[in-house]
Amino acid sequence: MSKNIFSTIKSDVPASIVVFFVALPLCLGIALASGAPLFSGLIAGIVGGVIVGVLSGSKIGVSGPAAGLAAIVLTAIGTLGSYENFLVAVVLGGAIQMLFGVLKAGIIGYYFPSSVIKGMLTGIGIIIILKQIPHFFGYDANPEGDFAFFQVDGENTFSEIFKSLNVIQTGSAIVGVLSLAILVLWDKVLSKKGKIFQIIQGPLVAVATGIIFYIFTKSSDTFSIAESHLVRVPIPEDISSFIGQFSFPNFSVISNPEVWIVAFTIALVASLETLLCVEATDKLDPHKNVTPTNRELLAQGAGNIISGMIGGLPITQVIVRSSANIQSGGRTKMSAIVHGFLLLISVLMIPTLLNMIPLSVLAAILLIVGYKLAKPALFKKMYDLGWKQSIPFTVTVLGIVFIDLLYGIGLGLSVGVVVILIKSFQNSHFLHKENEDVDNNKLKMTLAEEVTFFNKGAILKELDRLPENSYLDLDVRKTRYLDNDIIEILEDFAIKAKERNITIKLISELGIEENPPSYIEFFKLRPKTA
Repeated sequence: MSKNIFSTIKSDVPASIVVFFVALPLCLGIALASGAPLFSGLIAGIVGGVIVGVLSGSKIGVSGPAAGLAAIVLTAIGTLGSYENFLVAVVLGGAIQMLFGVLKAGIIGYYFPSSVIKGMLTGIGIIIILKQIPHFFGYDANPEGDFAFFQVDGENTFSEIFKSLNVIQTGSAIVGVLSLAILVLWDKVLSKKGKIFQIIQGPLVAVATGIIFYIFTKSSDTFSIAESHLVRVPIPEDISSFIGQFSFPNFSVISNPEVWIVAFTIALVASLETLLCVEATDKLDPHKNVTPTNRELLAQGAGNIISGMIGGLPITQVIVRSSANIQSGGRTKMSAIVHGFLLLISVLMIPTLLNMIPLSVLAAILLIVGYKLAKPALFKKMYDLGWKQSIPFTVTVLGIVFIDLLYGIGLGLSVGVVVILIKSFQNSHFLHKENEDVDNNKLKMTLAEEVTFFNKGAILKELDRLPENSYLDLDVRKTRYLDNDIIEILEDFAIKAKERNITIKLISELGIEENPPSYIEFFKLRPKTA
């Protein structure tokens, strides 16, 4: 494995730098939106990169503090009385996640419909773009990482954009546009001109340009960038003050039932977000690696235990960081691990330099990430696939944009289930009716290999439509599984058939039986393999 990792280092290190610049403001912003110490977001980012990166089986997934948990964290800190009390719930939540992994609960990840996963990626891409527009123009009333429609500052996604357009900061807008131009030029032109442009990534050049712009315009009334529109990493005076930023769980509250409720909530939501992200990143991965989901739950659980023990926020695998990693050419888990070390080294060694990075530069990087997730061509592709794919996709996108990530996915899954039920009701695959002799009312009905309670509606409808004085050949020779619900329907229909003078000929591998006295007894006698 190590040989594999180091053979792709030329791809992984540049990608890790991009992920670092994406993760840095999100770690700080999610901590701010969660009502937690700013340093707690950085701890979670470092642990998510280094610890989860090492333990995970995902080659391209990147973990860190999750926007989807911000509201839960904010409420839980108030409910439990202090951040130290909340950390106990984070540690317990991690232990519960590891239990999920041991119990093989990761299999749930394989049951998310493709249309919902694509809707999730597209919705996140759109919400990234919408949320970064205010930061791009220098309006930062809402913290980075707040992806819900109704924001912590009292605005919503669209009202925040309209406000930002009325108070555009010239310096921020200029460096934002300049950074965006550099990123597009690098991606479309320069990266194809030589290896040097592949090793030195466009985002690194954009960030350097932003820092230089900030330094040279500090004294300008027109072009200077306000401190509120810069990265704000806590700056420790010395090692002891750096260590003082860590918090530790207060295990004296471990017997409090509310702590366990929060812990289970964190474990459930974090596991769901992780499994969704795993499915999404595996779809985005150009090399189509398959992530072992149970191992991922174990890795995330271990990460949350460690993060909680030293004062960090809850961790999940995160689609924004993961997609930035994939788009930047990350090949192995080395990219995620290096990004974690970059976070650690930078907050230790160069926090002052980091605090010169304009947020509009990082917004430009995220705008590119968002666009690549939500390309317009995907909407046409999903529409062309038909309503069974396009409706769950569209509902998921709208739910994410107008509510939040988990609600959007929940709505998409619900609509997906409804679509399955509708198609099961209509789908002739489960029920083939063949007219042998229409004039003499002779009909033949062939059941499919597997017939479940989903098919009750279709079968009931067809049986009720049979005319009086008719003959029905019911062929179950191909049927390998027949749900008890369907057997009960046949049992009830046998009574109606006598009243309507309908003759039923049951054809099975055991032979032919006319008007069997009991379908329940008949199917008990069938071979177990049938």
